[in-house]
Amino acid sequence: MVSRFGDALRTSALPLLAVRLTDDPLAIASVTACGYVPWLLFGLVGGAVADRVDQRRAMWAVDSVRGLLVAAFALAVALGHASIPLLLLLAFALTTLQTLFDNASTALLPSLVDRQALGAANARLMTGQQIAGGLLGAPLVPLLLTAGAFMPFAADAGTYLAAAALVASLRTRPPQRAPRPAGSTLRAEIGEGLRALWQDRALRAVCVSTLLCNIGMGALIATLVLHVTRWLHAGTAGYAAAMTAYSAGSIAGGFLAQRIARRTGRVRALLVAGTVQTSSLVLIGTVRHLGALAAGMLLLGAMNMVWNVNQVTLMQQRAPESMTGRIAAAFRTSSTSGAPLGALLGGAVAGAYGLNGPALLAAALFGLAVTSLIPVRRPDVPVVAPRDSATAGRAPS
Repeated sequence: MVSRFGDALRTSALPLLAVRLTDDPLAIASVTACGYVPWLLFGLVGGAVADRVDQRRAMWAVDSVRGLLVAAFALAVALGHASIPLLLLLAFALTTLQTLFDNASTALLPSLVDRQALGAANARLMTGQQIAGGLLGAPLVPLLLTAGAFMPFAADAGTYLAAAALVASLRTRPPQRAPRPAGSTLRAEIGEGLRALWQDRALRAVCVSTLLCNIGMGALIATLVLHVTRWLHAGTAGYAAAMTAYSAGSIAGGFLAQRIARRTGRVRALLVAGTVQTSSLVLIGTVRHLGALAAGMLLLGAMNMVWNVNQVTLMQQRAPESMTGRIAAAFRTSSTSGAPLGALLGGAVAGAYGLNGPALLAAALFGLAVTSLIPVRRPDVPVVAPRDSATAGRAPS
C-alpha cells in the first residue's frame, strides 16, 4: 500500500514533467508506453527468477534499488538535468524491476496466510492499494508540485525505501523447494510455467477471458477523455467525475469480492463480474448522459475489483507452490499484452464509427470473455495440493 501510494505520485507527475520538457506528443506518449514494454519483454523471466529465489528478499532488494533510482532521478530534476531520455530510462527500469517484485509478491502471499484466507487477504490488499493510489496519491501531486518539480519523485523514493523495510521485517522461512534438475535453465523453467498455465483448464479459460477484458479496457481508457469531453460534452469536470466514480466503485468492489465468491465460487464470481461489466459498458456507450457514465464507471470499477481479487486468488490456490511465480508471470504477460492492442483498436474504432464506439467494442469483448468462462462455471474448481511434490512439475488437467 505504501509503495502504491508512491507509484501514484510518480505516474501522475511523470506526464506533467514530460509536458514541461517537450511539445512532441509521441515523446510524451512514449513515457507511458515504457511502463508496458518491460512486461512483454521480461515478465516471464521475472516469474522464473521469483520461483528460484527467496521471494521476501527479492522484494525488499528490488524496492531498495527502485528507491535509490527514483531518489537519483529526483536529484537530477532538482538540479535541472531532467530530459525525455532520462524519463524513458526511469520508466523502463522501474517496470523491469517490477516484473520480479509483482511475481514474487503473488508467490509469497500464500506463505503468509492460510490458503482459505487468500481471498480475504487479496481483497484487503487490493482495496488498500486502490485507496492509497487512487484516492490519496494522485490528488496530492499538485500540492507537492508547488514545492518543486522534484518533490513527487522524492516522496516516491521514500515510499519505496519504507516498503522495502516493511517487507524485510517479515518473519518467514525461506521457501523449501525440490532441487532443480541438473542443467535446468531459465528458458526451460519459463516453458514449464507456460505449459502449466495452458494445461490447467480453469486457469486457461480465465487467462483468455482476462486478455479479452484487457483489450476492451484498453480501448475504453485510451479514448475515455474523448468520450467525455466531445461525445458527452461534459468537459474536464465530467472526466474527473468518471474517474472518481471508477475509484469509488473499486473500493466498494473490494468489500464485495469475497462475499460474492463465498456464495457462488470463484469462477462464477468472475461470471457475475463480467456480466455486470458488459451491461455497464453498454450503458456507457448508448446513453448520452453524464449520470449514465458515472453509474457505468462505478459498476465497472466495482466489478473489476471483484474480478481481480478472485482471478488472483484462484491462480494462487491452483498453482503448485514451486511454480506460482512462473504461472503468475505467464498469466500477467499474456493478459497484459491486450492493453496496448486495445488502445490502438479503440483509437481506430473511435475514428471510424464514432466516439462511443470503443465502449461498445469493449462491451462486445467483455461478452466474449464471459462466454469463454461458461465451460468452467462450476460453483468452484478443485484446488491443487500446492505442496505435493508429485504435482510440482506439472499442472492439473
